[in-house]
Formats: sequence, structure tokens, C-alpha cells
Amino acid sequence: MAEVSIKALVDSRNSVNKWMERFGVRFGVYKKGVFREQLFPFDSVPRIISKKDWNYLEKGLQQRVKALNLFLWDIYHEKKIVKDGIVPMEFVYASKGYMPECEGIDPAIGVYAHIAGIDLVEGKNGEWYVLEDNLRIPSGASYPMIARTVTRKVTPEAFADNAVADNRDYADLLRQMMDDVNGDRGIAVILTPGRYNSAFFEHSYLAEKTGATLAYPGDLIVEDGKVYYEGLYHEKQRVGCIYRRVSDEYMDPLTFEPESLLGVPGVMEAYKSGGVALINAIGNGVADDKGIYYFVPKMVKYYLNEEPILQNAPTYLPYYKEDYEYILANIEKLVIKDVAEAGGYGVMFGNELTPEKLEELKQLIVDEPRRWIAQEVIDFKDLEVLDAEGNSSMRKADLRAFVVSGKETRVWASGLTRYASNPDSFVVNSSQGGGFKDTWVMN
Repeated sequence: MAEVSIKALVDSRNSVNKWMERFGVRFGVYKKGVFREQLFPFDSVPRIISKKDWNYLEKGLQQRVKALNLFLWDIYHEKKIVKDGIVPMEFVYASKGYMPECEGIDPAIGVYAHIAGIDLVEGKNGEWYVLEDNLRIPSGASYPMIARTVTRKVTPEAFADNAVADNRDYADLLRQMMDDVNGDRGIAVILTPGRYNSAFFEHSYLAEKTGATLAYPGDLIVEDGKVYYEGLYHEKQRVGCIYRRVSDEYMDPLTFEPESLLGVPGVMEAYKSGGVALINAIGNGVADDKGIYYFVPKMVKYYLNEEPILQNAPTYLPYYKEDYEYILANIEKLVIKDVAEAGGYGVMFGNELTPEKLEELKQLIVDEPRRWIAQEVIDFKDLEVLDAEGNSSMRKADLRAFVVSGKETRVWASGLTRYASNPDSFVVNSSQGGGFKDTWVMN
């Protein structure tokens, strides 16, 4: 990689952040009942991934997402993996992400997880580990997309001097996938909950880049098993696919939460009959449950008859007696996660808890073993971060890789690298104050 001066990187960082502020690149956070928008801080020193490492990650991610899609099909149809004793029945049916209303539905082209966000970390030993699978409404692709666009304008020499894979094709990957599931039914829409959703910027940005129509609650109606978009001028257009950014339980008040004002009444009947495709499918949460995560390597072997390329972080389930005893005996050195939480919430590091809190946590695990998983602390790689004055510090960072599945399963040659706001923290989520970097995949 050609050297880029510290001053140029600092100047780029400040300029890019100013441009993104002008473009309204923000995310929203609800805290104590108050909605507040904030910038997602950008650091201009990119994460570098070699071509060799990327080839390995790409194959592993494709394999993992294919297995997860097969698992979702199986769980809502024959349930062979449960009958064969690979995944315990209670781990499926006790999952908050399992939707019995989706039993027997055949999604368009057989794909459930059209867009997967797989969170990985690189250990200091050079090994990559999967921390989490996000198969419901994974967000974050828009930030590296727009950061790269702006950085190319501010410091074009950085890309002229380095063989970096072009990441401007994410919208093309989405559009191709939408066309695959759509067929010739109608237009593609992105359904947003509205202005006060934390990822509203992304909804509008992706709609613009893909050429899809941005639809708000109330814009879509169902008639005779088909979905129509009624825009400002109330001219009905048939909808072929809905890239939904609305959670499962709010998508259809006639099927799920009856008081929901965010979804489309009757959309589930249209979906069941093949009148519209949903991206991602309803019910995917059963496969990205933190308890189900434990079984993904087993899924790869079961469905694909292959050894898993990517490994999970070493994980323990208190459901199993051996793991249960290990967790209780070693809780002070483990990470304990509440399977119902997301966004960095419900994550507890045993070494940060007082003896009293450790005892309380042990009792919670004893009382509700299905609610928890435990993982070894991965000493993952620190990346350099520059502050506004150009001072360098090292921060923990992860990578959210985006895998798009239509007729083919393709991995975007980029991703969202998030870093911790605190030098001593392992938590990188934006909702917890983290920032992000561009991810350079080298050619």
C-alpha cells in the first residue's frame, strides 16, 4: 500500500465528516423515551484486507449464508434438522424470532435471507471469527458507500495510488437481487417506518441508489392478493417486491401486532399466495437467534456436507450440562450475552462485574438457561484511529460483511468496519458511541 501522509488522512477525515453532515448522514437513537439524531463518526484510516484474506472470507461467508438459508427453509417446512437431533426442538420454538405464521410459505426463488450482515472479528492470531449473524434487517451498508464516494472526491490520490476493490456496486447487487425475486410482478419498493427510524438515512439513500421507490406507512395497500403503491398522486402501481425495513411483528396488523401503524394490512396473505416478495423474509429471526448461532457450523455440515470455513467464537450453551457447569465455574472470564438483545445491549463481560453482580448473573442463568449464551473473550485486532488533531490511538474493531442472495449468493467487496469509542472497550456498536471506517479490499 502506498504511503498516505498523516496530515492528508486527518484533512480527509475532517472534510469527509463535514460533507456527510451536510448530506444528513446520521442515525437515530432512542434513549429514555427521547429520539436523538447523531453523526456516525468516520475515521479516514481504512481497514486493509488482503486479496488472499478476502478470498477466504468470501468463500466462508457464501458457505455460511447458504447453510442459513437452507436451515430457514427446513425449519418452516420439513424440520429435518430437528427430527435428526442436530438442533434441539426447544431452541427453535422458544426463539422469539420463530414465527409460526410463516409455516409452509415458499418465498420467491426459495431464498429467505436476501441480505445478510455477518459480524466478524480478526483475532490477533490472524484467524477470523463470526460473532453474530444478522438476517432480519441488517443495516449499515450505506455508511461505507457514501464515505467512499466522498473520500474519492476529497483525496482521489489515495485510490489512484492503491489497488482497492471498487465498492460502488452494492446498489447493483441489491437491484439484481430485487429483480431476481420480483420477476415481472411490478415495481420494487423500500418500506421505511419513517423519519424517526434510526436508519432512515439508509432507507432513503438505498432507494435513490437502486432506483426503488421509498414507501412510507400508508403508501401500500393490498387488493385481491396483490400489493399496490399509491404515491402522492394516488396512481396505483403494482408492487413486485418489498425490501422491508419494518420489523416482523409490525409488518401486518391483521397477522401480528394489531395496533401496528407501520406495516401493510393483508400483506402476509399476498406474500403467502406469491403476490409479492418480501426482502428479507418474515421469520428469519429464528436463524439469527444468539442461541441458534451455536449450531451454525453443524448446519454447514448437515446441509452442505462440508467442513465450515469460518468458525464461531468459542461458545457455550447452558442448555448442555457440560457447558452449564463450565459457564458457572468460569463466568468471571467469559462474555455473557442475552439472546433477546441486540445493538450491543445485554452484553456483560465477567471480568468487569463485581462478585455480587456475578452471583446475580449466575442465578439468572440457573433460572433461564435458554436466555443466555457465553463466549470466550476473543482478543481481536486493534486498528489505528486518528482524532481531529491527528493523534493516533488503537481501538477494537469488527467487520460487518454484507452477503446478497438472489439467484446467486454474492459477497460485497467492502463492509462496515466499526470501532469502539473507548480504548478499553470491546463494544463497537454505533448505538454505544462507536465510529466507523472504510474497508479496503485489495486487488
